[in-house]
Amino acid sequence: MRLLGATILLSLLDVLQAFAIEKKGDVFKKTACPAFLVFENVAYLADMTFELPCKCKPEEASSVVWYFQKNLHSHKTTVLTDFNGTVIVDSKQVRAGSDLLKRFSIRLFSLIVFRAQVRDSGHYLCGTKEGLFFYGYDVDVQPTKKITVAFLDKDQHVQEDHKEKEFTLFTTFWDWTRCDRCGVRGEQRRIGLCYVQSAQLKPRYRTALPNVSSCGSRAVPKPFGRLIRLRSPEVAVRSCLAPCQQKEAPAEGVQSISNVVYKLGEKPQLPRVPIQYHNQPPKTDLVISCPGARPEHAVAWDKGSVRLYRAHYLVGVRKHMRLFIDHGNHLHLQRLRRRDKATYFCWREGELVAGFQLTVTFEPRRQRSPSDPESIFVMRAVGISFAVIVGIFFLIHLSHCRKSRCCFSAPLSSQGAP
Repeated sequence: MRLLGATILLSLLDVLQAFAIEKKGDVFKKTACPAFLVFENVAYLADMTFELPCKCKPEEASSVVWYFQKNLHSHKTTVLTDFNGTVIVDSKQVRAGSDLLKRFSIRLFSLIVFRAQVRDSGHYLCGTKEGLFFYGYDVDVQPTKKITVAFLDKDQHVQEDHKEKEFTLFTTFWDWTRCDRCGVRGEQRRIGLCYVQSAQLKPRYRTALPNVSSCGSRAVPKPFGRLIRLRSPEVAVRSCLAPCQQKEAPAEGVQSISNVVYKLGEKPQLPRVPIQYHNQPPKTDLVISCPGARPEHAVAWDKGSVRLYRAHYLVGVRKHMRLFIDHGNHLHLQRLRRRDKATYFCWREGELVAGFQLTVTFEPRRQRSPSDPESIFVMRAVGISFAVIVGIFFLIHLSHCRKSRCCFSAPLSSQGAP
């Protein structure tokens, strides 16, 4: 019966996948490809994951090939496919900073890039392996290194619009995230990306609003680049308070057993969330990621019962921080010490989801015996050094004695002369 059920389930999955592909095909029938290839402008923050759908293709094309060009008409082009449209990457194993060819996946003609980096900015084209292009994107991945942070609870304000004669710089904010904790004081973030408004933008790039494009877009004329680089993306942070969702109560039998154990004083202390155990040597660096979290999610960290609020622990708030949270929601511990030993809890979208019990391990000192290779090497080096020093001492003393005898022999020989 289990085998029959598994077979039926797999058949249903195949039917649903075929239905999704057929529905996608209907969309392609309704959407005509442009006669002149233009590039749709999209912007993201570094370390985010983005998806680029191939919005149009010929009906006879059963698979697509994605191409990446840093600059338009460049001779260096990266092919992002295995020419079958079946490239699949496990997002959990993607590392930040790795090559683009190890951070992408193609699913139902759409390109997914995991943990995008600034160097991933450029042109992405959907086409065939013969070099026919259907649709294009102008992707702008904005950096987080020089991001501007405004803590609204401290009466800090976001950046004002910057107006020049030929263009205007402003920030477009996303919606506020959910409160990153529940039942206690939490924080909310609002990500803002840099945009420019100008009548001199290149017409080959299509934007959501007329004459408006992201600051890193190739639609922006090169003479504007120096001034535009002076403005960075920004993040606004404010406090919040949200109630916790009520969880389902245990069954009546389990509850009664728990009450009996509690009355006997032997109630086991089970962790509220799954706990991971990690040993780390001292004076090393450690980065902890919250399971299932992305940079755009609401993520919070606790060290035991101490709340690590971004107002005090966000990277760049203070100088020489060993413990801080970056803009990708990762917790950093640098130059580990003994007092860093604790259990670190992770909140995701207002719910406590995981714990990391960190132990800083110190190697015990080992008593060396005279027969150890290290001991023999040290004794030999010390012996050779001692012999060299003694030899130099005797040579200096001997030369000094010879000079003294010559000095005393000269006057004696002159007194004995007739």
